[in-house]
Amino acid sequence: MPKTLLLDLHKVLRGALKPIGGSKADDWNEIVASQAISTLWKSGDLATDVKREEGVLVGMLCMKPQDEFEGMLMAQMIGTHNAAMECHRRAMLPEQPFVGRSEALTQANKLSRTFATLLEALNRHRGKGQQKVTVEHVHVHAGGQAVVGVVETQGPGGLKKLEEQPHAVRSENPEREALPVARDA
Repeated sequence: MPKTLLLDLHKVLRGALKPIGGSKADDWNEIVASQAISTLWKSGDLATDVKREEGVLVGMLCMKPQDEFEGMLMAQMIGTHNAAMECHRRAMLPEQPFVGRSEALTQANKLSRTFATLLEALNRHRGKGQQKVTVEHVHVHAGGQAVVGVVETQGPGGLKKLEEQPHAVRSENPEREALPVARDA
């Protein structure tokens, strides 16, 4: 039989914990924070474990999640980081055989790449992803000139000389020396 849930939106959308999980719904923020904390290795010492849990919460605060998506990504990043660091720790155990060390470092490498992928997703979501323009075909007709490369300005509206741009493409014909053209414009 289907269950009906009744929500008091004024109560559930307080947003007091939004700086931790990115949501106006504190129940959601608590879930995401709890998931991130659950990725910690337990030391067995209550004081140490509490300090680590507080560290995770402070880390989430400092990452400043803006919405639920960012809160989830940050929790996954914390978990991925914790797992990678545990693999590094295990690889360095003195009694660790070569095969065990090798496997731990392989897993740490995979986790580190996963972390980088999550960070890229976060940056894309925040609009900080690096844009890339790919030029597939360039046609320079008779009398035309072109440069493919980064153009740096020198003062208001001024361009650096072609000689100061080592990345500029130069024509074999000095009469048709290339002019700088802005990229991503």
